Amino acid sequence: MEDKILIGIWKYMIGIPPGLLKKRVPERKKKFAAHLGFMTGELRRVHHFVVRELPSAGKPLVPGYIAERLGIPTERVVVLLDDLERHMTFLFRNSEGEVVWAYPVTAEKTPHRITFDTGEQLYAA
Repeated sequence: MEDKILIGIWKYMIGIPPGLLKKRVPERKKKFAAHLGFMTGELRRVHHFVVRELPSAGKPLVPGYIAERLGIPTERVVVLLDDLERHMTFLFRNSEGEVVWAYPVTAEKTPHRITFDTGEQLYAA
C-alpha cells in the first residue's frame, strides 16, 4: 500500500501532495510540541488513565475513582483535571465534576461510535 496522508473535507477525502507534506511536518511538529509543553508526566498519567478507563466504565468518571486507582490524593486529581480541562484539548467534565470525555473517547452519546479490538464499544469525542 502506498503511503498517503488524506484530509477529510465534508464528505470527500483529498490526498496531500508529498512535497507539501515534507515541508509542513517539521513546522507542525514544533507547533504541536509547544502546545503540549504544559503536559507533565502526572498530567499524562491522569489523561491516559481516563482514556483507557472510559470505554470499560461506559459512564463519566468521578475524581475520587481516578484518585483511588492512581494512588493520588483526590484534591490533586481535581487540580490536574482542572489543568487538562483549562487547555481545552484533552477532557471535559460535567457540572458534577465527572470526566465525561477524554479525547478521543466519550461516555456521552455522539454520532461517532468506535469499537476497540477488545470488543468494547464507546462513542468518540
